[in-house]
Amino acid sequence: MKIGLDARGAIWYRGTGIGTYTYQLIKNLYVHDKENEYRFFWPGDEYKNLDPTADAVFNSIERSKDKFWEEVHVPMSVEQEKIDIYHVPQNGIGLPMTKGCLNVVTVHDLIPYIYPETVGKGYLKIFLQEMPRIMEQSDLVITVSEHSKRDIQRIFQVPDEKIAVTYEAPESVYRPIEKDVAKQFVKERFGIDRPYVVYLGGFSPRKNVKGLINAFYEIQDQIPKEYALVLVGKEARDFDDTVMLVEALRLKDRVIFTGFAAVPELPYLYNAADLCVYPSFYEGFGLPPLEAMACGVPTITSNTSSIPEVTGEAALLVNPHDMYALAEQIKQVLTTPHLSAELSQKGLAQAAKFTWERCARETLTAYEQLYTRTKSATL
Repeated sequence: MKIGLDARGAIWYRGTGIGTYTYQLIKNLYVHDKENEYRFFWPGDEYKNLDPTADAVFNSIERSKDKFWEEVHVPMSVEQEKIDIYHVPQNGIGLPMTKGCLNVVTVHDLIPYIYPETVGKGYLKIFLQEMPRIMEQSDLVITVSEHSKRDIQRIFQVPDEKIAVTYEAPESVYRPIEKDVAKQFVKERFGIDRPYVVYLGGFSPRKNVKGLINAFYEIQDQIPKEYALVLVGKEARDFDDTVMLVEALRLKDRVIFTGFAAVPELPYLYNAADLCVYPSFYEGFGLPPLEAMACGVPTITSNTSSIPEVTGEAALLVNPHDMYALAEQIKQVLTTPHLSAELSQKGLAQAAKFTWERCARETLTAYEQLYTRTKSATL
């Protein structure tokens, strides 16, 4: 097969779940699959950061020419190079209007349909306009959890044979690091020199960061006073409201905002923490809890959406709408050493079940089944 893949998300969304997925899928497909030919449609020349010996062709184009790429460049390349399958990983956004081959999309979640109030107006409009067409035009929909699969089938009535689930995974940088080494790095890079609970992610209302802050406020006098709550994420939507809550609760001395942290810095922020808390209301997959677990960090997360499917019994699960239950679990982990140690070991074992090689191989299997099924139908 000749397989084309829209690789733009690997650069533009790096540091997000979609960016990580796109980058790792590309890398693992061409490393582990030596039988098929790949064409990766890539912005600029950053593909050179990948394995230069890979047997793959990178079609580069500037970002300013997005519309030309989608309406002219990709359809023309698909036809000229006789591509069999074209895959758009970023929720199908950017899928060419013309159909010259089998179309595959990865739809990570349907948050704009389920929590529209938590999505930016521009993206919400594009998503709601484009998704019905994307679903109709796609020959295969890949998603990242059984929970997301159920959402997709409920909203769009996609038949079983047209949808496949391939799980994401923590990247290889997420691994245990000696505690003293991690703490020293965090002290030098972020100026944090105290024990802390860490949250990593965005500040959208869907992430429930305010619920976490309120829970921390409830137990501030029941845990050692040196503990801080460290919130890692860039200052984007709803950030100012979060800062205002911290000030209103008089927690400025105990809540630390790091701002944006680059991917190589994140394992240190996890490893230096005594606990990771991720109280999101909804996730299509939810990488941060799994990343923390891969670092051996005890983790508390939500009992909603796809998260229990990913963490299994290796994390403490809590109703994200119950601030008091969340507060009690945080206190319990921070004051119960044997529970903390147990969660650490369970987390490492659970995270090891998820690999990007597995994701790539299962994606390839989905390609092959689609190609074979379509070929058989035309005979």
